[in-house]
Parts: sequence; C-alpha cells; structure tokens
Amino acid sequence: MASEIVLVRHGETEWSRDGRHTGRTDVPLTDAGREQARALPAALEGWSFDRVLTSPLARAAETARLAGYGEAEPRNELREWDYGDYEGRRTADIREERPGWTLWLDGVPGGETAAEVAARVDRLLDQLRRVDGRVMVFAHGHLLRVLAVRWIGLGPEAGRLLALDTATVGVLGHERETPVIRVWNAPILAPKMPSPANPRAHRT
Repeated sequence: MASEIVLVRHGETEWSRDGRHTGRTDVPLTDAGREQARALPAALEGWSFDRVLTSPLARAAETARLAGYGEAEPRNELREWDYGDYEGRRTADIREERPGWTLWLDGVPGGETAAEVAARVDRLLDQLRRVDGRVMVFAHGHLLRVLAVRWIGLGPEAGRLLALDTATVGVLGHERETPVIRVWNAPILAPKMPSPANPRAHRT
C-alpha cells in the first residue's frame, strides 16, 4: 500500500489571491506562484517518489513542472471542484444573495455536489492505496481537502474543517494500520520538511 501521499496545492494565481472560486477556469500562476513552485525541491529535500500525479489544469501542472516534476501524470480525478454558476465569484459576494452560504453544506447551482467530488476522489484513492511506495499529488484547495478527509474515512463535508492555503504541502500516512494526516498546510517557503526515514528511489 502507499506508505505516504504528499499533497501539494498549486502556487498563487490572481483568482486565488483575490478569493475567487477557481474551478475549471484555467488561470495561470502569478510571478509569486511560480517562485513558490520553484521552491518546492528545497522544501522536500531528501524526499523521493514512486509516482507523481497532477491535475491537468494549468496552475497545478505548471507548479509540478516548475518544481521539477514535468513527468507528472495528469489525472482528471484531480480537477478542482466544479463551482458551476459560482465560478469566479467570492464567498462574500455570494452571501449577499444567500446569507450564510457555504460550499460544503449548501452546494453550487450548476456545479458538482460534495458527494460527486468525493466519488471521483475515492476512485483515485482506491488506486493509490495499492501503490508500493510514496506518491506526490499536485492539485487544488477544495479537491485536496476532500481527498484528505476521505483518506481518514470522513465524509466530504468534513473538508470544511481543514484550511488550505496556496503553495502548501500536506502528508497523508498511517499510524500502524490507521490512515492519518501527518502534516497539513505547511508553507512551501517555510523551513524544509523533515526528511523521511526511508526515502525511496523515484521510478518513472
């Protein structure tokens, strides 16, 4: 089974900086986002990966490429939540029309439900749990929050409890046989992550 799954949220974009819901729109990284991506190898010095996956959307794929993982495998399961009619809008603006609205509990018109996002995440996790080694995943804020809570067996709505900034790293692993979240929301530009005890050679 996968010993660990390292999650990387892509670097900054204009929309993420401005708090706009960015689902399927292919917004590129800002200059700051590209700098964050290039800093990832130093943050993960000593780590190696048996498989590297990315969302096919440009902001995630570019983060992977600039971090030195241009061979990352695009997976549609890693696309961000489809926000439907709320694409490009800020929560504060939506709440002017729907007071108290939350993506996690109220959903979006014309987009995906939390259950639908969880279903595609679950299909991918079923495969990743069978990987013999360590996996790296480049993807998006809400998608990665759903992936993390599904890893530990919670419903997708529990993702609302996990804040996740751009250009951050998380690590999913095990305590004995129990799936756990070992690291969460660690900034790429912070001091480097501790080296794993048994780094593995990367296989392409």
